[in-house]
Amino acid sequence: MLLSSQTAQAQKQGLEQNINLDSIDGVPTASTEYWSEISDAERLADNLKAYWAFEILLNEILEEQKSNLTPTDRAFHESIQSVILQVSALAYQLEELMVTLEHSVPARELEGTRETRKKASFEQKVRGMKVLQELSHWAIRSVRDLHRISRPVKMESGAIPNVSCCLAQSQKK
Repeated sequence: MLLSSQTAQAQKQGLEQNINLDSIDGVPTASTEYWSEISDAERLADNLKAYWAFEILLNEILEEQKSNLTPTDRAFHESIQSVILQVSALAYQLEELMVTLEHSVPARELEGTRETRKKASFEQKVRGMKVLQELSHWAIRSVRDLHRISRPVKMESGAIPNVSCCLAQSQKK
């Protein structure tokens, strides 16, 4: 009975029956399952690819907000645009750091995640919420990743600064 009630409610609202609030296609998750096993280059590449994806996702969300959900709320649109600019700046800085550290920069995928089918406004709202939620998780992961990368590396001849010296050099340029 409960299952049929949920199904009827989902149909009434025009929702996809199998909507999963834990994972939404195209939204990168900040999983740390193998965090201790990846190299600094992989760590930076994961961060960079995630922020590139968030640029695309946030632009799609902004478009949905402007056209469907909140067409007259300019302040909200400007807030989303501000987040997009910050994500873009962070991606640029990560890319520059990878170049400075002589890591290969991954290829940038310019494709959007937009599905061809029209989503109900509830699904658009859930997707927007999930994108922002995962973006906050990535911000935390990035801080941890950058902190880990900036630690001195112990070599046989003693401690050698890893990223710290490179960061100082790149800031002087």
